[in-house]
Amino acid sequence: MGFLSILSYAHKLIEERIAPGEAVVDATAGNGVDTLFLAKLVGPEGSVDAFDIQQQALDKTGQRIRKEQPDYSHVRLHLRSHDQLEAVLPEALHGRLGAVMFNLGYLPGNDHDTVTTPASTIPALQKSAKLLRKGGILTVVLYTGHEGGEQEALAVRQWAEQLPQQQFQVLEYRFMNQQNHPPYLIAVEKRSAD
Repeated sequence: MGFLSILSYAHKLIEERIAPGEAVVDATAGNGVDTLFLAKLVGPEGSVDAFDIQQQALDKTGQRIRKEQPDYSHVRLHLRSHDQLEAVLPEALHGRLGAVMFNLGYLPGNDHDTVTTPASTIPALQKSAKLLRKGGILTVVLYTGHEGGEQEALAVRQWAEQLPQQQFQVLEYRFMNQQNHPPYLIAVEKRSAD
């Protein structure tokens, strides 16, 4: 038995901390894998808000949800940048999110012209950390093989390393002996309220 994949480990960390009925966010919907995972985890009594700047991504996410999740009324798709999540989410959810997931890079199976960048990702991470409840978790899967990926990963690492230890726990999970720029995970758990 080998180690868990990066995405499987992110899912495991979230599964251990989230209960049915909670509010969660997929900050980068992509093909909908994380959105569906979150929708099943929180169930119809919870809420999932998924963000992406590409209509194609939201279309794919919507198709995946409708196909695999019979009751998907608790999933809301937003054609918006992840750095706008604080403005989009109802104020009642501020400080109450159980989890926020990020998969940075580009839409799988699409061109590599539209990518996440530190200019929107770092503000999105800052807002997400603020919106978490105590014990809530933020996961960031970093892909570095595309142009700008290494720079974005470095910016995310610098942001995470500067989080106050009294308020947040931060871990990094990565495979060190793989070639071709393997993805890796940074996870942030909120230890105390702001």
